[in-house]
Amino acid sequence: MSERSYVRRVDKPWGFELHLVTDDSPYMVKVLHVNAGARLSLQRHLPGPTSPAKLETWVLHSGRAKVVWDDAEGRLMETELEAGRGYTAPAGVRHRLVGITDCEILEASTPEGDGVTERLEDDYKRPDETAQMRRRDDRGWRAGSG
Repeated sequence: MSERSYVRRVDKPWGFELHLVTDDSPYMVKVLHVNAGARLSLQRHLPGPTSPAKLETWVLHSGRAKVVWDDAEGRLMETELEAGRGYTAPAGVRHRLVGITDCEILEASTPEGDGVTERLEDDYKRPDETAQMRRRDDRGWRAGSG
């Protein structure tokens, strides 16, 4: 059964991700471990030449977290995640996850393909994430450099 089992850890400055399917799958499932007080970048997903913009859905698994995202008028608002409830950031919407406590968030998404994650604010000064950057082991960030 090992050919049907997969996990890859990706260290991030705010915690880490566990990718539960391979990058070439038609979808992505991740466990995001966000450290208490840490914030992911304020970002939005833009389409690429051959890929639509990424769409994400999150479910809080443990701990406490919030999402900062655009409301219907395009103003940033905060929503504390409730365990067992799904939250979806449509493609192009600004969003940022924040760990209130150490937490684990399940993420299901469409693939990033050749689209771009535009980082509008980033506590770790990382650049926008392109398809080329996603192929690098460090994905534009090195432990100890943030």
